[in-house]
Amino acid sequence: MDRSKKKNRKAKMNREQRNPLAYAVDTRDSSTLDMVTEAIRHKQVMLAFQPVVQSGRTKHAAYFEGLLRVLDETGRIIPAKDFMGAVEDSEIGRKLDCLALELGLETLAAQPNLRLSINMSARSIGYAPWMQALQVGLARMATVPERLILEISEKSVVQVPDIVRGFMEDLQIKGISFGLDDYGAGMSSLRVFRDFDFDIVKLDGAFSRDIANDSANQVLAGAVAAIAERFDMVSVASRIQSPTDAQTMHELGFDCLQGFAFGAPTISPPWLKRARHSSAA
Repeated sequence: MDRSKKKNRKAKMNREQRNPLAYAVDTRDSSTLDMVTEAIRHKQVMLAFQPVVQSGRTKHAAYFEGLLRVLDETGRIIPAKDFMGAVEDSEIGRKLDCLALELGLETLAAQPNLRLSINMSARSIGYAPWMQALQVGLARMATVPERLILEISEKSVVQVPDIVRGFMEDLQIKGISFGLDDYGAGMSSLRVFRDFDFDIVKLDGAFSRDIANDSANQVLAGAVAAIAERFDMVSVASRIQSPTDAQTMHELGFDCLQGFAFGAPTISPPWLKRARHSSAA
């Protein structure tokens, strides 16, 4: 074994011995990056769709959210939560944003009665392939812009506020709506309501769990719903798991609800099931 290889091997062993947990995380993240890179190369990605229902009329979907899924080498579907943390600040994250947007716009063009939200981050705004995909997708059908919702996390918004604000203003003129995602997940500021003209605010799901029995979260969630109403924003409570929590959020004033209580994300949404049923008949 040559000297450089010996040195690298020794450094690797030292890292593992000094901090086994950090080494395990680094190894996991490296494996995740490899898996996602391969999925992008072979276009092994898809959207799973989850309904966002009207509060008080939970059988009626106000719109659907398209959530990116990656397929590993065995064809197993990997949810975004299992890989996004490792890639979100990299070039791979930008490419994933691109693919999610392309798939969402293709779905909107194929389903003229559908309204769909797609996640993006501030990093996409200056990424030429993402902007090109947006322009191509918007040109497919005249009604696509008014049926597209772009969700940006609160964390992403505060990183480059001036860029996000100008970007939103330009696209809202074209009819696109914007949602403030994961509000309350971090060091939240009420200034975001004043400084940005969001159409939708989605409360972080951490507030929803067992909210029927959590008076503190009821106060906080109710305040967000009230602020959204005053600013003429649609309020969405996410990660609703039970009928009692759904009823509590409805009573607190939320316009829409999202969570497993109304349907898990699926790669077989209602419109595809209807199409398959029609073709089989």
